[in-house]
Amino acid sequence: MTPEERTVAISAIRLMQGVVYQESDAWEGLLAQRAAVRDHFATVGIDVVIVESEGYAYLTTKVAGDDDEVLPRLKRRRALTYTDSLLLVLLRKRMVQFESAGDIGRLVVTLEEIQDMIGLFLAGSSDETKASRSVDTAIGRLTDMGFLRELRGQKDTWEVRRVLKAYVDAQTLGDYAARLAEYAGEGASDE
Repeated sequence: MTPEERTVAISAIRLMQGVVYQESDAWEGLLAQRAAVRDHFATVGIDVVIVESEGYAYLTTKVAGDDDEVLPRLKRRRALTYTDSLLLVLLRKRMVQFESAGDIGRLVVTLEEIQDMIGLFLAGSSDETKASRSVDTAIGRLTDMGFLRELRGQKDTWEVRRVLKAYVDAQTLGDYAARLAEYAGEGASDE
């Protein structure tokens, strides 16, 4: 195997394992061999999405044209709970605020901050223990899905991964923001 073929193989394997981030051992090779990696996956109907400015790359099923047959999904869809969806949207909103404030680097959130963000929307729950478990479960799921990364040596602290921007785009955020504002208003008027 030539060094170029090895780089393509490593990049392809890392992409099949999940999102490849800038800090990954495969990032530089992926950028250097992007055309070969894209060609490799194109034969099976998969696109390689590389967002250099944000420092991540991932795989997605090619969008079918008008006369193309629809290919099976690359990954199974996961059903998200209300709390999972709510936390995704709130974290994305927090990322927008972080970036618009001109902050650079990575967005880090603590369990307390997450509970504060989501508390307003779970305030109707009469069982605080159940609501707390629901938040903990949502954090675990979003960590498993790659949207959060627990920081080593820092208890109850996570980095919000930038790939969240690809999952919750501006349109989705706008749609949910209106619903969340409406819901928050209803919750406040119920008190």
